[in-house]
Amino acid sequence: MIKNLWFLRGLRKGIRTEKFPEENPVEIALWSTELIGEGNVECPVDAIVDGQWNFEKCIFCRKCTPSFAPKGNINIFRVRNNEPAFRKSFHLFPFDSGACGACNAELHNIASPQYDMTRFGIFFTNTPRHADAIVIMGVWTQGMKKALDLALDAMPGPKLVIALGSCASTGGIMGKGALENEKYDVIIGGCPPNPYTILSALEKARGD
Repeated sequence: MIKNLWFLRGLRKGIRTEKFPEENPVEIALWSTELIGEGNVECPVDAIVDGQWNFEKCIFCRKCTPSFAPKGNINIFRVRNNEPAFRKSFHLFPFDSGACGACNAELHNIASPQYDMTRFGIFFTNTPRHADAIVIMGVWTQGMKKALDLALDAMPGPKLVIALGSCASTGGIMGKGALENEKYDVIIGGCPPNPYTILSALEKARGD
């Protein structure tokens, strides 16, 4: 619904693309941002232990309310390694290891007119052989293990391996992560992550 409203507003005002990150996000889903609170709560994925929130595990199920609440901070990602060689152009190969589809939808939203990833020099590619980074979504599944291994082997160096969402990084509530956590260069939190978080993480991943 929000996307439809944005499209209609763009037609009326002649403005199709946000000015993020130069300006603050226009429309953001709060329950995809940092949670802040205190106390011990019942969390189905142990994302809150001893009052500490772990963005990599959180599935934003809201069982922690009212002790914890979102505060609007979109920077819920971790960049272990960046690659300045990708500053001028950054080609992403999306890989679904076993996702529900939500992370896929949010990733592809960054290509919509509202966010327009191409203004950052970010593009999708249909083959890992042309990719600078692989964006993995979903939990580990036996059926996709060989395909993931082949995709990683086919990528030229330098390359980045990115976990998009809690399923890819820790398994979420469904299983285990698509790769061992330490194999990721970038981990983007969310279930699913919002487009602002994704774009911010991608910019940091290439050293911007």
